[in-house]
Amino acid sequence: MRLRDIPITAWVGIFGIVLACFCALFAPWIAPHGETEVVGEVWRMPDSEFIFGLDNLGRDILSRMIFGARTTLAVALAASILSFSIGILLSFTAAVSRGFIDLGLSRINDLMMSIPTLIFALVVLAVLPQNLFVLITVMAVLDSTRVYRLGRAVALDVAVMEFVEAAKLRGEGKVWIIFREILPNTLTPLLAEFGLRFAFSILFLSTLSFLGLGIQPPAADWGGMVKDNKDGIIFGISAALVPGSAIAILAICVNLVVDWLLRRTSSLKGGRGDA
Repeated sequence: MRLRDIPITAWVGIFGIVLACFCALFAPWIAPHGETEVVGEVWRMPDSEFIFGLDNLGRDILSRMIFGARTTLAVALAASILSFSIGILLSFTAAVSRGFIDLGLSRINDLMMSIPTLIFALVVLAVLPQNLFVLITVMAVLDSTRVYRLGRAVALDVAVMEFVEAAKLRGEGKVWIIFREILPNTLTPLLAEFGLRFAFSILFLSTLSFLGLGIQPPAADWGGMVKDNKDGIIFGISAALVPGSAIAILAICVNLVVDWLLRRTSSLKGGRGDA
């Protein structure tokens, strides 16, 4: 693959993701002010000193945006990785085992998916202690139901192929079949789904923070920043629009990259098929 073959939309998405990751990794060194440092009057308008202005407590919005990138990306990425680990392991086990194991796991998954995700998360988080471990675990468990559905579908298609049957005849165990036979042949749809789930995790985390059950103050989080500054919109203060725009832009950037990867994979398969 040559760099010139990458479309401009994919470059836009890559740039947005790299910029967010750069802010997340180097936040303490590139942020003009501290994460919780009060530097001026409440809701100061943007000027040459404060590019995005100040928030409802007089903190620099640009600095909190940079620190918020670290929190938002770390929690969303951790939840996505954990959800995929749970969903792929259970779905592949169900596809290989079939019978009562497949039936039982699938019915439990259907039951979980029948409950509205946001309502379920709000009820659970309202009962459990509010910390990052609980937040990530709840997000991952709820999101793993979607991963399970896709993972089982793609695993069933591969599980009936000849090389999997040959592995079973050789006496290979379920672990070997899952990780050496099925997983390598289902990476393409799973990687695409991972990108979509990651974008969803960002939006879901921001929603929970906006409702007061996500990242807890004074830690910076884009969804929490929207919640803290939403009242300023009434007075024409744009403090809430900056983190809200960042959430939307990052989600769009992830989707642009995922869309390019899917189209590239499809074109490669089509080319091999024509050959």
